[in-house]
Amino acid sequence: MRDLDVRGGVAVLTGAASGIGAALAHGLARRGADLVLLDRDADGLAAVVEAIRAAHPDRRVETHLVDLADAEATDRVAAEIHRAHPRIRLLINNAGVALGGRFDQVTLDEFLWVVEINFRAVVRLTHALLPALKAEPGAHLVNVSSLFGLIAPAGQAAYSASKFAVRGFTEALRHELVDDGIGVTSVHPGGIRTRIAASARVGSGVPVEEYEAGRRQFEKLLTIDPATAAEVILRGARRRRGRVLIGWSAKLPDLLARVAPAGYGRVLALAMRSRPARVPTPPAGSAGPTPPAARPVGEAVVPEPGRPA
Repeated sequence: MRDLDVRGGVAVLTGAASGIGAALAHGLARRGADLVLLDRDADGLAAVVEAIRAAHPDRRVETHLVDLADAEATDRVAAEIHRAHPRIRLLINNAGVALGGRFDQVTLDEFLWVVEINFRAVVRLTHALLPALKAEPGAHLVNVSSLFGLIAPAGQAAYSASKFAVRGFTEALRHELVDDGIGVTSVHPGGIRTRIAASARVGSGVPVEEYEAGRRQFEKLLTIDPATAAEVILRGARRRRGRVLIGWSAKLPDLLARVAPAGYGRVLALAMRSRPARVPTPPAGSAGPTPPAARPVGEAVVPEPGRPA
């Protein structure tokens, strides 16, 4: 399969208003792609579009405001995009949300909110736009999973479940779509400095003091600039890589999980022994528990044991 060339093609991107998503949008515009950008944050999306149009006035940029937790709205927007763009060169499912707290500290609604956005929206958009990818020779699909799609630390049952699901879904599609000439990449970011942390929810049963202790530990892990992460993703997609890990904070835990798939939890526990007991570690950047309407943004969370997204 030849390298991916997005020049003159349509690239659809979710979670485009900030973080990795905004950096991906700029990177794709520099590479000559026409953009279809999705997010819930109208102001953030407008700022990204304004900057892209100023730097690349020849690029076509289309936007859709959508809450990916709303299944009907997601399906409606996907159908609109397919009607307007029957051929799509690249689809990047990047949007994601986080939830801090052990399974017994979160409600079922909170748990399923994460699954709806992080996994089911990925499935919905991919299913709706797959015909457009098949219609475009040399198309490519990128799904952003997480480090927590490779390991599953305590305090991240919802997030890890959703990101492991994205990983499995993506790997199956990689095998299914090879005969269609469609490349498929699963992305596993480490500690990226994005706003997904600030938009995360904290489980209803998480004490504030536990939240704050975890947040302080977590902040130390966010070392990778979103623009750097976006370039790694786009280079990986161009080379049709099946899996892209970003940063040491993703690569080292992945190696640990490969060496000790059933025992890495004990190593994580030893590494975190100096931390307060049973800290769920919601993401950095949050000033406290966020409201239920926290919006989906670009990927890169890292709560709980060194949680690089």
